[in-house]
Amino acid sequence: MILVTGASGLVGRQLVPRLHAEGLPVRAYVLPARGARLSRFDWPLEVEVVAGRLDDAQTLYRAMQGVHTVIHLASAQWWGTSRDLRRVDIEGTQHLIVAARSARIGRLVALSQLGAEPASAYELLRVKGQVETLVRNSGIAYTIMRCGVLFGPEDRFVNGIAMLLRSNPLFFFQPGKGEGLLHPLYVGDLVAALVNSLERIDLVDSTIEIGGAEYVSYNEMVRTVMRVSGTRRIIVPMPPYLLRTLNRLVTRVVRRWPMTPQWLDLLASNRTAKLGNLYDYCGVRPVRFEDTLLTYMPGRHYRRELLRFIWRRQH
Repeated sequence: MILVTGASGLVGRQLVPRLHAEGLPVRAYVLPARGARLSRFDWPLEVEVVAGRLDDAQTLYRAMQGVHTVIHLASAQWWGTSRDLRRVDIEGTQHLIVAARSARIGRLVALSQLGAEPASAYELLRVKGQVETLVRNSGIAYTIMRCGVLFGPEDRFVNGIAMLLRSNPLFFFQPGKGEGLLHPLYVGDLVAALVNSLERIDLVDSTIEIGGAEYVSYNEMVRTVMRVSGTRRIIVPMPPYLLRTLNRLVTRVVRRWPMTPQWLDLLASNRTAKLGNLYDYCGVRPVRFEDTLLTYMPGRHYRRELLRFIWRRQH
């Protein structure tokens, strides 16, 4: 049995049915508030669903029974505040490890971020680095996957750029010149990598870094999204500290905003892995960024999606 935490998130929604299709028994661990809405994910009836939080020791331990591998995806990376990051990522991982050790779990696969470092000056990367340390010191066989920025039909970063482009009819503000390199990874390729990693003994007790088919600067990414989504804006460079301040002011006015402090943490410097790592480690040939955007981005009503995003209830 494989337990997937954060199963209702971007990666989990695709990973759970993929594991089932591979003939692997899978159990999905989801937030209680979402337990009644899982029908929209179209998961097979054979998938066992457990609703609970990572700090719910009793429910978490019950979900661990009969499990040999845990794929830990739960994170507040794209929606949470600093407090949420500590509660979900750090404290949640601590609770998970305690339950996993009690249940004698054989392996823990954790998703991290390129650039993760416990002493990082950027909060998201510092939190991810601390989570990695917890996993390595857990006493459980582990695999840590550091991946680049994820993109796909429901991602929060690239689609967030498309929504932000609709928030201003003339300008798009970017931190600095947007020269920092990103390594975008299609969510479907990450799912395939996670599935393939389960059979790779050489990945046990290791940390790997993976990304997509190419490096893309943030400025190039924005221009690609403008081109594919049919939106033209004047890109205005802005000092990162000023953009952070502006972003904080906006979030005091609206309930939710696509750009978060964690987003800006990822843009602070280059976030790349060695090209070819995805195939070398997991046997997956990644798809190209713009070619994949063309399959789902044209024709989407991102202004409408922005309004829905702003008023949607928080996690």
